[in-house]
Amino acid sequence: MAKTSRAYVCQACGAVTARWSGKCASCGEWNSIIEEAAPSGSPALIAIKGGKGRSSGRLASFETLSEATLDAPRLPTGIAELDRVLGGGLVPGSAVLVGGEPGIGKSTLLLEAAAKLSGSGVPVVYLSGEEATAQVRMRAKRLRLEQAQVALGTETNLANIIATLGSSAPPALVVIDSVQTLWSENIEAAPGTISQLRGCASALIGHAKGSGSTLVLVGHVTKDGQIAGPKVIEHMVDTVLYFESLSGHQFRVLRAVKNRFGPTDEIGVFEMRQEGLKEVENPSALFLSDRDRGAPGTAVFAGMEGTRPILVEIQALVAPSALGTPRRAVVGWDPNRLAMLLAVLEARCGVRLAAHDVYLNVAGGLRLTEPAADLAAAAALLSSFTGRPAPDDTVYFGEVSLTGAVRAVGHMDQRLKEAKKLGFARAAVPAVAGERPREADGLRLLPVSQLDELVAWFGAPAGEDA
Repeated sequence: MAKTSRAYVCQACGAVTARWSGKCASCGEWNSIIEEAAPSGSPALIAIKGGKGRSSGRLASFETLSEATLDAPRLPTGIAELDRVLGGGLVPGSAVLVGGEPGIGKSTLLLEAAAKLSGSGVPVVYLSGEEATAQVRMRAKRLRLEQAQVALGTETNLANIIATLGSSAPPALVVIDSVQTLWSENIEAAPGTISQLRGCASALIGHAKGSGSTLVLVGHVTKDGQIAGPKVIEHMVDTVLYFESLSGHQFRVLRAVKNRFGPTDEIGVFEMRQEGLKEVENPSALFLSDRDRGAPGTAVFAGMEGTRPILVEIQALVAPSALGTPRRAVVGWDPNRLAMLLAVLEARCGVRLAAHDVYLNVAGGLRLTEPAADLAAAAALLSSFTGRPAPDDTVYFGEVSLTGAVRAVGHMDQRLKEAKKLGFARAAVPAVAGERPREADGLRLLPVSQLDELVAWFGAPAGEDA
């Protein structure tokens, strides 16, 4: 009997080592290395060497770039925000990975989508590895979906799942909640380890591609907010969705970080209620509904999330610090971006903030990633520092460079239309964009070429020179 070789695999990054150690040398994680069975030979070396009696392979076929290509067919889920993030609906034969913190609403959203799809007459299978069927039924009853014709199961054995799915006509949608609970008898490792995750996900994706079913895998996230397991799982699927929310907020943001059949960075906004997740058709109006009008330290940013313009309030608080090293706290924005903006304000504009605590918050629990928020963040900081409120009818967007220049950003027309729709009258925009007519989409444009021009609008704090 051949001796089974062993390997030590990091469960955080997938690195393989010859011996166990307390800290992974690749990613730096502690206590993440687990002993697993290793294959007896390298498949890559065997494939390259070939040998007597082995197939020499077949010739690959090629096509030209001018060949006609049909768009991928879509299966609408009946949830508009989910369809928007997916790029128009589910693609038959595709694999979707959904990640999010526990209790954020992943199972609720997928159960609602499964129920709506089954209502259109297509077969849907929902396999739960973490909850009993009674628990899923309780959720369905709370969501008033108990009459939906969804095939519900609790199987976690990979061979049993594939045999069951192949015993009848392929369903249109297969939901696996969650992929960390699956296990295969052919893999000598515990459920949730990298070997099991990679093997089970690969087998299910292969079955979905062959049968034409859409496969949706639910994945846990780590303390850093990343889907647990190596990135190889995200590379294997066609679409990766993250469900995000800040603690204490009822809003949920579904974000696409990878999509082979649609745009990335698209978002869908939901509101968690007792009866389930409710779609938010106009997120801008919702994020600005509790806006602090007339209060110093606030500014409205006209941003873009994927193809959707979103207006959100940025709040700032600048206060004298009693500490030797003033505090810098950020919620919903990049802390490095704030540090850069504070340095530009001090070095290029003469705004002395080195002795002040600075707090910045994006209202509503949204996380901003685009550099266009620089101008709005600067306006909020200057408003709080000087004690002068920013105008209620003005939105801001523009990227600030290290020289203090305000650079142009994309999708200006969409930002302005969204601002006009919500009742804003003016927009502070980069000067390059301001070379257009002073009136655009019914808004008065306020061009800003240098950050010190924005500083001049707010003036100096009471008792200080400008």
